Amino acid sequence: MSNLRACHCCGLIHRVPTLAHAQVATCTRCRATIQRETGGRLAASRTAATAFGAFILFWPATLLPILEMERLGHHNESSLLFGTIDLLRHGDWFVGIIVLVFSIIFPLVKIVMLLELSLLGLLQRRHKALTYRVMEYAGKWSMMDVMLLAFLVMLVKLGDLVEFNFGPAVVAFVLCVAMSMIASMSFDPHAIWEEQS
Repeated sequence: MSNLRACHCCGLIHRVPTLAHAQVATCTRCRATIQRETGGRLAASRTAATAFGAFILFWPATLLPILEMERLGHHNESSLLFGTIDLLRHGDWFVGIIVLVFSIIFPLVKIVMLLELSLLGLLQRRHKALTYRVMEYAGKWSMMDVMLLAFLVMLVKLGDLVEFNFGPAVVAFVLCVAMSMIASMSFDPHAIWEEQS
């Protein structure tokens, strides 16, 4: 028995036979993996584990102090969330809303959607396609990894002007970004339908 599968990379449709133990079906055009013998359950459990780890790490990454800076005798420390709130409170609406939406809200939405699609299964089958589309859209615009790069560039440029130390949130932030990226890469959208078909 075989089923039709589209390559997620180039879109070429393949007729994939039932795979035996340790077999992998690859695209004839681009050589991307189309299906593994273990099916969607292994991919779903990997995605669920890494997304759950990212969800747990998200809270210390956004709530604990991420940088401690000292300039001209003034000591200042701020977390990602409270720094964003300070931006909004001081009237920097544009920057504050961009940081809030793209570095806090969208990454959290992406992580929660990955958890829903790979582990929770609270939504009915007809809502899974919409959930997947929302997750894909939020994932394209989530900027936690870009924020990490921006922090590093800022620290290099301000190295001689400001004395700074990493706050306790840095480790959680880096691990949250890494876990979120691994969860996205290991997610198999075909698994959404395999479990209920």
